[in-house]
Amino acid sequence: MLSLRPNCECCDADLPAAAIAYICTFECTFCPACAVDRLGSTCPNCAGELVRRPVRPAAALARFPAQTERHLRQEPCPGQPAAS
Repeated sequence: MLSLRPNCECCDADLPAAAIAYICTFECTFCPACAVDRLGSTCPNCAGELVRRPVRPAAALARFPAQTERHLRQEPCPGQPAAS
């Protein structure tokens, strides 16, 4: 079952379970702006294809909630300035 991570690994934007998000086969998760515009639909972690994350139906989401632990890359995403 997908973990439905709550944020973009590049920009830390919130990605609620019903939000449009993109994932790779390892479930690295990105917002549409980062996935398409910044990363060209390629995961910066594994070089895999980023595809649209499916939306879990509300009844299933109540029984199997989304993950709450946030994930961020240790290094900036391509095209993202380094943190100061």
